Amino acid sequence: MAKATLLDGTPKVQLSLDLQTMADAMPTAAIAVRAGVDWLEVGTPLILGEGLHAVAALHDAYPEHPIVADLKTMDAGYLEAEMMFRSGASFVVVMGQAHEHTIREAVRAARAFGGYVMGDIMLCADKVAMARAMESMGVDVVVVHTGLDERHAEIGKSPLDDLKAVRAAVSLPLQAVGGLSIDQAAQCPSLGAPLVVIGAPLAVADYELKPGADADTLFTTIKSFVDRVKGRAS
Repeated sequence: MAKATLLDGTPKVQLSLDLQTMADAMPTAAIAVRAGVDWLEVGTPLILGEGLHAVAALHDAYPEHPIVADLKTMDAGYLEAEMMFRSGASFVVVMGQAHEHTIREAVRAARAFGGYVMGDIMLCADKVAMARAMESMGVDVVVVHTGLDERHAEIGKSPLDDLKAVRAAVSLPLQAVGGLSIDQAAQCPSLGAPLVVIGAPLAVADYELKPGADADTLFTTIKSFVDRVKGRAS
């Protein structure tokens, strides 16, 4: 898919499959696709549990839905990105805390394989500076992220704390991820982060890493969220 299609400035909804098994992930993905999500994320727990086979299986099942492989690359930027792209990923995630060469190598792999790089600035001491650096290195999307352990240890921390400053600093598409309520996540496009993620703990149980509701409730939750993000809510 062309960048003009994937990163055209319109809101996109990404479902984060932060699950441990394909037995849980595939039915959840099917519900999400039926509910209208745009992108499917193979979350870090799923990659750890099932490997890159999970990326390939989701790509094969939903070839029209870009797959985000959230391996959180910290080293071997080209090699890890290449493996994910060859498995069917459209996007890979590299950490801002990684070496600069790792980030540049992930970008080089993206250019070679027609994919895209998301730069995650979680735990970076100066998130604005890192977002600018990633933009200069050719990263396609910046992820403003407050991690699971971070937000449970420091109650009240939120990616929205940093979003405004990062939005003012770069022209790249943004995501704000980590512990947002459904209402907060749905408001992200109006705050300058049009690539919106629904996942733990919204559609996926937080620490338990299992689907967060029965199938009917999950469908209703995701569809309602998609409609809100895209301005179709009644």
